[in-house]
Amino acid sequence: MIVKARTIPLKLLILAAILRRLPLTHHKYQAILGEFKRREAGYHGEVSLDYYLRSLPQEKYLILHDLNLPDGGYNCQIDTLLLTPEFGLIIDVKNMIGKLIFDTENEQFIQINNDKEKGYPDPIAQAERHKAFIKKWLAANGFHPVPIDYMVVIGNPYATYVLSGPNARKVKPRVCKADAFLSKIQFFENLYSTSLLNPKELRKICRLLVKMNTPPTKFLLEKFGIKQSDLLTGILGPCCNYLPLIRKKQKWYCPRCDNYFVDAHIAALLDYFLLFDMKITNRQFREFCHLDSIHTAKRLLMLSGKVNYSGIKKGRCYFPKVFPW
Repeated sequence: MIVKARTIPLKLLILAAILRRLPLTHHKYQAILGEFKRREAGYHGEVSLDYYLRSLPQEKYLILHDLNLPDGGYNCQIDTLLLTPEFGLIIDVKNMIGKLIFDTENEQFIQINNDKEKGYPDPIAQAERHKAFIKKWLAANGFHPVPIDYMVVIGNPYATYVLSGPNARKVKPRVCKADAFLSKIQFFENLYSTSLLNPKELRKICRLLVKMNTPPTKFLLEKFGIKQSDLLTGILGPCCNYLPLIRKKQKWYCPRCDNYFVDAHIAALLDYFLLFDMKITNRQFREFCHLDSIHTAKRLLMLSGKVNYSGIKKGRCYFPKVFPW
């Protein structure tokens, strides 16, 4: 049963927002574009895995997609987590081309494509960290110790992979191509056959994990060393990406394509929540959207249908009803 459905990952949405708001001349623009393309390919690989996930027994497997769990000052991002009464399984999907090398001795992950070699963070080491995090979290929340394991799934059917190093034998059952996913699941079912969690405990674990899920809003800005002051403000033109649109005749006017838009500020509001903060004041909204009128800003926020609010007068803050929308 799907507990947390797959949506476009927040990191992908945040990267897209950064690319919309970062000047093309910024020295980190190309690096962020590369990260966006890599994560976009990864997302398509995760979606392709859904074909196999739907074949799992719904009454036994609880499925949570795209979990972002705060771990001190870090973010533990899990593509997919499967929970059963017997074990938990962390799934990391790599949708990459070429030859992929898992070097278990040096904890390296290498891609060779068109005779070019490139290194990436080791998914095995990452999975081990996520495994330790989930086990520690279960203990901290008073749950019965349950085995946590992992799989790295190669989503691209044309990629090849090699395991090397002293731990290759241990890792081998935990790496596979997508079309071998279901047969690999049998390995874990044979390995962990003792039921340890009852349905009530499983539901509680899922409920707490979903509640704990936190959008990693500032994580990527910090990762690339981008200051919020580097980002462009204003309303972005829906048709031609002109920035900033002008407030004119109670609409948003684009001088480049000579068009008027009624609700172009809603996309800008989402960009703010993705990049700056999960709450916004009237003043912050005016500054971000280049508005002069307090009353216009209040009306646009209230009529957007996307926010709730708390507080009164200058202390009022607006926050998303659902995020992302």
